[in-house]
Amino acid sequence: MTERTGSRTGKTLMIVEDEVLVAMILRDELADAGYEVLDLTDRHAEAMEVARTSRPDLALVNIQLAGRDDGIALAENLKTLGIPVLLISGQISRARSAQTVAIGSLPKPYDAADMVLAVNYLLARLAGDASLPRPERLEVFEDAGFDLSPAA
Repeated sequence: MTERTGSRTGKTLMIVEDEVLVAMILRDELADAGYEVLDLTDRHAEAMEVARTSRPDLALVNIQLAGRDDGIALAENLKTLGIPVLLISGQISRARSAQTVAIGSLPKPYDAADMVLAVNYLLARLAGDASLPRPERLEVFEDAGFDLSPAA
């Protein structure tokens, strides 16, 4: 359950996506970019188990998950573990309604290269580095309680 791929950045990602092909493409692209990518999950309970065990640096979560699971509810639970969430969904208004539990949203459709840029940007911001430009389609939420401001 904790098989990992890649790891040149030292950062670990979790992908929670009900569309298997989309999840596999993201996993491969992010691993190629040097990220450690945990096993793919598509259910709330499975994702929480992986999160508790592996403590990823960032979770990429679709709003609509398998078995009628809800990605926003998952984001709330991940936030209690201190794991920031990037919502990846075509449900833009629902994503915006989750600004207190997610650090941002990248609306579908996106390509894998957009995701790599978004992940690079968000992880840099979480580390206090504001030098990277914000990817055009990435919406960043400042209300989630994670410090996205540059280091003083």
